[in-house]
Amino acid sequence: MVDSKQQWKAWLYLAPAIVLLLVFTVYPLINTARLAFLEDYNALSVLYGAKFNVGIKNFISIWDKNEGLLDALFNTILLAVLTVPVSTILALLIAVALNSIKRFQKLLQTIYFLPYVTNSIAIGMVFAAMFKVIGYNAASGGAENWGIINVVLGTKINWINDSNSNYWANIAVMVIYIVWNALPFKILILLGGLQSISTQYYDAAKVDGTPRWRVLLRVTVPLLSPMLAYVIITGFIGAFKEYSSIVGVFSQMGPKGDPYRLQTMVGYIYTKMPNMDYGVSAAAALVLFAIILVVTLFNSWLNKKLVHY
Repeated sequence: MVDSKQQWKAWLYLAPAIVLLLVFTVYPLINTARLAFLEDYNALSVLYGAKFNVGIKNFISIWDKNEGLLDALFNTILLAVLTVPVSTILALLIAVALNSIKRFQKLLQTIYFLPYVTNSIAIGMVFAAMFKVIGYNAASGGAENWGIINVVLGTKINWINDSNSNYWANIAVMVIYIVWNALPFKILILLGGLQSISTQYYDAAKVDGTPRWRVLLRVTVPLLSPMLAYVIITGFIGAFKEYSSIVGVFSQMGPKGDPYRLQTMVGYIYTKMPNMDYGVSAAAALVLFAIILVVTLFNSWLNKKLVHY
């Protein structure tokens, strides 16, 4: 406990961080909420003293079918539902396997952690090169080279090249990329949780002759539930903010010829910024915030029933 006479020193040390938070976090949040309710807001008009009516016009306009928000919302929810469970289950299995390995454990942990410290755009470019069909001709439907992935799988699928590529093929590429990119952080958290579990539980299960799969479901998962709850919540939050991964693979929010096919909520917000539709962007940002808040609250409510501390 800091002496009351010395508290001013603590506040002095905290002042730079507090100022930065107020300027770059608190103020933008408040300003976003303000802009969302200003109808026909224009940043240039503000310089000339223009006034704007307060209302919900921006929220009504974003739900127009021609605006593309519904498609962006569908893509965002689809990616979240597909990637979070898969990445969590894979991370759990890999973490359990790593925890049981003694030799080369540190080396394997480092290898699995590398994607987390690698730039997402650079990773996206690598995935694009792997799935890209070289020399693809959309008119004739032919290709000189079907790409590395098609050669390995023995298939002829136009994964990401242009608007003639299948939507679900695009989604499959993004699911693989997002899951692979999300694994390192989840493995790190779950592995730390596994190493904190007392071995007496496993010793008791071994004495009873309990099968390994039952030990995983009846011992490991319940004792690891706080960490699982954390990675699931953060996973959904990250999935709803997905943007850079799609840009990294497609260089836009979709294949050539259809640049908005895989547009997400964050992508939708960014596309409105160059047109100075700040009110619409702010309204979409609040909608995204509300969705993430609801999902987080639901997860928190569910965790109270399922998580064992």
